[in-house]
Amino acid sequence: MKATSIPLSSGQSLAVALAGTALAAVLARRLAPTPDRGATKTWYDKLEKPAFQPPKKAFGPVWMALYACSTVGAWRLLKAPPSIDRSKALTLWTAQLGLNAVWSKLFFGGRQGKASLVDSASNVIDSAALTYYAAKVDRPSAVLFAPMVAWLALATGVNEEIWRKNPGAFRD
Repeated sequence: MKATSIPLSSGQSLAVALAGTALAAVLARRLAPTPDRGATKTWYDKLEKPAFQPPKKAFGPVWMALYACSTVGAWRLLKAPPSIDRSKALTLWTAQLGLNAVWSKLFFGGRQGKASLVDSASNVIDSAALTYYAAKVDRPSAVLFAPMVAWLALATGVNEEIWRKNPGAFRD
């Protein structure tokens, strides 16, 4: 099977990567309440959390860095010559952005511990596969995607522990 795609300039590739990342970030913000305001803050602050959960102040800078790495990784992939592995990596990148956007809706908006855990675990698997296929196309891209795998693995553990420790706080 031959991979096909529309050739993009470096600037166009960057625009596509930035637009994809920005869209995912905006969707995540729009889909669900954040844990720093109103009733969601009150609910989240009352939850028992695991000792290994990072401090609240870490989340903003970490996510900003992860999205920046993801954007640059996607830009590098978009600039690479078309191939099956490139197509797989870009498809996985798109899925990863979608899974990220949906998680907040499930956890904070829907208070669905089990569904958010499934989403988070799926995102770890997707991000690991993304890193694998990116490495076949462009090693620096894989290096840029790898921190997301580690962070999502930690986040999945935090999600699981919060859900386990607070069964009455969730709708499932």
